[in-house]
Amino acid sequence: MAKLQKSIDKRNALVKATIELVNNNGFHATPMSKIAKMAKVSPATIYLYFENKQDLVNKTYIEVKAEYTKYAFETYKENMPIEEGFKLIWNRIADFKLKECENAMFLAQCDNTPMIDEQSRQKGIKHLQPLLDLWTRGKEEGIIKPISEYLLYAYAINPLSFLMIIQKRGAFQLDKTHLEEAYQSAWNSIKVVK
Repeated sequence: MAKLQKSIDKRNALVKATIELVNNNGFHATPMSKIAKMAKVSPATIYLYFENKQDLVNKTYIEVKAEYTKYAFETYKENMPIEEGFKLIWNRIADFKLKECENAMFLAQCDNTPMIDEQSRQKGIKHLQPLLDLWTRGKEEGIIKPISEYLLYAYAINPLSFLMIIQKRGAFQLDKTHLEEAYQSAWNSIKVVK
């Protein structure tokens, strides 16, 4: 059992080091040797868990995306009214991005650069299915604008990444009022105006 835990700890250390180094240096400036050094393992140890650097980053992305979406949808119920469900999910996403800043920054980098392969990106998108289903239901009920999910995500969710980055830099401190204003802006950008 101790050997298994040691193996899990090494793999977790590699994932954590990958997130930190990619966030600080970018994908291309993060060699495997640096990841191993930060994780306090030999470079050969990486290959016990991952095929190569691309595999390490892809798997880290999928794990972090799964953690993110598990948190986002943890208290969501499929039968909630559209606006109530969206507000709950949006606030959970905001909470994750502001509290799990390193993981959220890693996801933002992965989502906005070509460092993740398409297969991994598609696996990551599947984790967002409850939100996509909510939007589909909202469109069918005439509550959500009948536009692409990509546009809905760009207007309603992506601004949270910008807010997270400026808060991390110390340029702006989000309080409850700012978050409520940000939510209202997100909701207003995707709801059908009647």
